[in-house]
Amino acid sequence: MLNIKKESANGIGTIRLEGRLDTTTSPMLEEELKTFVPDLKELIFDFKQLEYISSAGLRVLLSAQKVMQKQGSMKLINVREEVNEIFEVTGFSDILTIE
Repeated sequence: MLNIKKESANGIGTIRLEGRLDTTTSPMLEEELKTFVPDLKELIFDFKQLEYISSAGLRVLLSAQKVMQKQGSMKLINVREEVNEIFEVTGFSDILTIE
């Protein structure tokens, strides 16, 4: 189960994820990003309520990162320890901006 909450203002968009970002739920996020990202200068993912991320979720983040590198920036905030461990093990902590 994944809940996605989006808000944007002045070219800055925030996506709050709650639950699990995995093989089942990552297509939902991918679809949301297609319509949400085009007008943004900055994309912020708030992971305060994200409990788990799988390789499918990592792939969606990598795609978003590639798009945002061309038009602005992307960062992750409020990353839980369990999720951060996955970023460290996979090397994504070196690729993504995590605050």
